[in-house]
Amino acid sequence: MTLVWNKLALKETEVSLAKVLRCGQTFRWKSINNVWSFAISDRIVLLKQDQDHIYYSQVLAKSEVGRVKGDVSQATLGFIQDYFALDVKLTDLYQEWKLNHKPYITTKVKQQQSPFDLFSGIRTLRQDPWECLISFICSSNNNVKRISKMCDNLCIQFGNYINDYEGIPFYSFPTPQQLSSDPSVESKLRELGFGYRAKYIYQTACKFTDDDTYPHINLAHLMQLRQCSYEEAHEFLLQLTGVGPKVADCICLMSLDKSNVVPIDTHVYQIAVRDFKYRGGGKREMKTLSKAMHDDIRRFFQGIFGDYAGWAQSVLFAADLTDLNNGVNIVETKKEKEVSGKESKVKIKTEEEIKISSAGSKRTKTIKLESNNKRVKTIKADLTTVVKS
Repeated sequence: MTLVWNKLALKETEVSLAKVLRCGQTFRWKSINNVWSFAISDRIVLLKQDQDHIYYSQVLAKSEVGRVKGDVSQATLGFIQDYFALDVKLTDLYQEWKLNHKPYITTKVKQQQSPFDLFSGIRTLRQDPWECLISFICSSNNNVKRISKMCDNLCIQFGNYINDYEGIPFYSFPTPQQLSSDPSVESKLRELGFGYRAKYIYQTACKFTDDDTYPHINLAHLMQLRQCSYEEAHEFLLQLTGVGPKVADCICLMSLDKSNVVPIDTHVYQIAVRDFKYRGGGKREMKTLSKAMHDDIRRFFQGIFGDYAGWAQSVLFAADLTDLNNGVNIVETKKEKEVSGKESKVKIKTEEEIKISSAGSKRTKTIKLESNNKRVKTIKADLTTVVKS
């Protein structure tokens, strides 16, 4: 397979793939031999980056090969422009945020750089609302590594096979129909380690496919929420099983164009208290936050950062992570040459070695996959056991 790479002039300060795709917004991108890869319904989108450009290519779904008309690369570019919300000039926002953040830097640390200096290129993604919804149901009391594994399992077990890239099979994100058509879905999800979230996912998918009981809950309405007010979108999402105020706000921010929405949890509350002298809660430590507190902290950040307060909070959140470069979904495939007569051919090794690295440590853990021809069949490892930094 010969890939054709196209070039998009876009500085790393406008979008840093390594940061944006690892900071807890999205969970299915894989870095395979330093190429970021992601499956949508009809292709695998491939991205790589240098300081001044993003390079993009694609592997079409096997079902689409020979059938697709028009400029394939142009369609991939359209996806990239929409998904990364490239109509927003990020560097202009960063300059504004740095000015708004400056009064909160204490005299003792005036010489220190702000998170907006240290963590450039983090923009809020414009994800598919259905995938974003299910992904953040998975995020409840969870970490990025486990959420990523869950989302992969959802696709492998219930999605459609798209194609292989570098010997790795890719699958589409399952539709509401695929997650609700069989009552055994919930039990299968429990077997895969989803725990109580299995019930949430199955029941939410059922609501999207039961036109008689829930005529107003469907994908078309979910997409239309991009044009609705935050209040209407938020209330719609709260009807869904497994969606609370914070998850609803994440979906509003990361898929429904509500750029000023700041998802609030105790972590964000602590950032507000520690770095911005927020005192609305009275106490510095709170295990739970009331709806009134959610609203008050959200308005507090909106007062500082304005219409893109949610985007600014994403940078602050990423800057506060201890494992932003945690090696999640980083894959290296090794190839070997076989000599047959006078010919030499390259194949994926029968036992592929995939190194999941921890950027905070020089240690790595090697994970072996069993494969059948080019298709990986089973992963005999738990990615959550990778050595932590």
